[in-house]
Amino acid sequence: MTKNKKLLFFIPVAAIALVSFTYIIQSDKESAIDQSLMQNLKVLHFAPKDINDDFSEKVFDLYIKRLDGGKKFLIQSDIDELKKMNHSIDEDINAGTFTFFDKSLEIITNRIDEAKTYYTDILSKPFDLNTNESVETDGEKLKFSKSKDDLKDAWRKSMQYNVLAKMSEMMDSQDKAKEKSDTVKIKSKEVLEVEARKKVMKTYDDYFKRLKKFNRNDRLSMYFNVITSIYDPHTEYFAPKDKAQFDASMSGQFFGIGAQLQEKDDYIKVTNIIAGTPSYRQGELKVGDFILKVAQGAAEPVDVADMPLEDVVQLIRGKKGTEVRLTVKKPDGSIIVIPIIRDIVVMEDTFAKSLILKGKKNIGYIKLPEFYDDFNGTGGRSCSRDVKKELEKLKEENVDGVILDLRYNGGGSLNDVIEMAGLFIDKGPMVQIKTRTGAPEIKDDPDPSITYSGPLTIMVNSNSASASEIMAAAIQDYKRGVIVGTSPTTYGKGTVQRVYELDASLPPSMAALKPLGAVKVTMQKFYRINGGATQLKGVTPDIILPDPYYLLDLGEKETDYPMEWDEIASAKYKELKPDYSISKLRSNSAARLKNNPGFNILEAAAKRVKRQKDSSIVSLNFDKYIAEQKRFKAESKKMEDLDKEIGGLEVLGLKADAFPESDTVKVSKAKEFHKAIKKDIYLNETLNIMNDMK
Repeated sequence: MTKNKKLLFFIPVAAIALVSFTYIIQSDKESAIDQSLMQNLKVLHFAPKDINDDFSEKVFDLYIKRLDGGKKFLIQSDIDELKKMNHSIDEDINAGTFTFFDKSLEIITNRIDEAKTYYTDILSKPFDLNTNESVETDGEKLKFSKSKDDLKDAWRKSMQYNVLAKMSEMMDSQDKAKEKSDTVKIKSKEVLEVEARKKVMKTYDDYFKRLKKFNRNDRLSMYFNVITSIYDPHTEYFAPKDKAQFDASMSGQFFGIGAQLQEKDDYIKVTNIIAGTPSYRQGELKVGDFILKVAQGAAEPVDVADMPLEDVVQLIRGKKGTEVRLTVKKPDGSIIVIPIIRDIVVMEDTFAKSLILKGKKNIGYIKLPEFYDDFNGTGGRSCSRDVKKELEKLKEENVDGVILDLRYNGGGSLNDVIEMAGLFIDKGPMVQIKTRTGAPEIKDDPDPSITYSGPLTIMVNSNSASASEIMAAAIQDYKRGVIVGTSPTTYGKGTVQRVYELDASLPPSMAALKPLGAVKVTMQKFYRINGGATQLKGVTPDIILPDPYYLLDLGEKETDYPMEWDEIASAKYKELKPDYSISKLRSNSAARLKNNPGFNILEAAAKRVKRQKDSSIVSLNFDKYIAEQKRFKAESKKMEDLDKEIGGLEVLGLKADAFPESDTVKVSKAKEFHKAIKKDIYLNETLNIMNDMK
């Protein structure tokens, strides 16, 4: 008996010792990540920061924004308590301690537990559908609630808004079903309200289950990413599991829909659409969209607000040929459902394609989705070589000009963009690259020959980034061609990043703490040959054509703490003397746009989008809400009506007998490509601009 008592006493002691040892290792690991991360940023980053009170304040503000961007959980007293430490976060960072983080974790955990009682109580009772109340839907415009009672009332309004949105979806489904069958019974709004509350309850039950799974490591990773974001938006910390996902995304083996995502202020934001993937081919999902819900085909969608990025990715991925439906919020605030069939990358869709646009003149058109290259040196494709082939084929067809389409091209190979710009210019600098120390490096055209010397236009938009901006800037600075854009500037990403493993900085004695993860660090900046950075300002088109979002601030400038624009000395280069006048081309285009019904609709849509973006207050009155939704749909219908073939635009594929099937232009796969071209109102106007050029 005594022996058993000793044994029972020994087990708890062993357990306590084990827990204590585990805690020490965990604590040491967190501190090691902090110290290794900050050392790498100090040594490697293009613009290292002083870790002081100013840095501490910035971390505090951004951390609170990401901790509770929707103002759903914290109240003002919580912010006041945490703000007492807003000047000591730098001391935590320098010492490898987590006083501020630990306190914030304690507070947010308690508030989440309390909020769970709010929604269950609120959704158990009917809403007043005749209320004259409204709700602010933009979290950045909200203030933190003064008390728990105020917070609960904010939850009530949020829940009613969710129920109204669900009722609107159900009414749309009823209307579609009614079109197919007269026997469909239309439910009253009272019945719909009950069903909608049940659906919203299910959504939030799942939501809070996910929040419970969001553990200390997940939140610590977010905290570290707030610190890196103060340096710039593209410097990131990857926890070990996130690094594995990053490696998979960069390997070229894409499964699912082919969209790159990031967490931003409680939501999942689309940061890139990968050429050749299902999202790219489907066409509706765009950079800047926020994914609100994910559904497996016709199944009930899952709300992904506040869901960890890796969980959202798992929901989106699935077997080839299956459908995923994304409920997406556009930059204008409109919400649409986008169905996408999962598939792998179709490599041909990533390559340069060309055809001839036949109008007053025969104009060659080259679509380049990305600046791809044979990075591994295995004999793969290179976009500069492919574009050169397309130019040579177009020259043989005696085209009167060439349009190079870089819309939605997020960049890629630096070497290829330098070589590609050189296809249109005989010699000279193409871009300048500056590291943290040392003089800027001037990258020259490596080939003195010119592949194509005729009229040239480059098409860009707000999603043309990095290498696309280098290409457009070089052509613009040399006055070699005309830049036509559907936004005031291109994206404005003029920086270069590299990934470093944090484990490399650990001494052998601390090997037990591995893996620590990795950091992606901004190390270089791009500068135009005229000396101005492409960072932040991007490239301003010579001629701007309005699209529905051109009045919004998009691109790098809308991110948190982007690196500043600056300039260096101009490289030595000689401007060309075009035989056309940019101002004349611009005025001619403006006159056509004024008399073009399609562009009038686009201009009106852009103003509507701007108004909706600026005014994010939504009525909670059922009749007013539904009326507003109908108005949105009617205005969207006008946009859909633009999606038709442009009269007078004839598209010619290059001759099949002249170009073998292995080339980028394949007649057998050209139908879909041609169909999209015929519906492109922007390309049609760019063709008109080319017709005005001598």
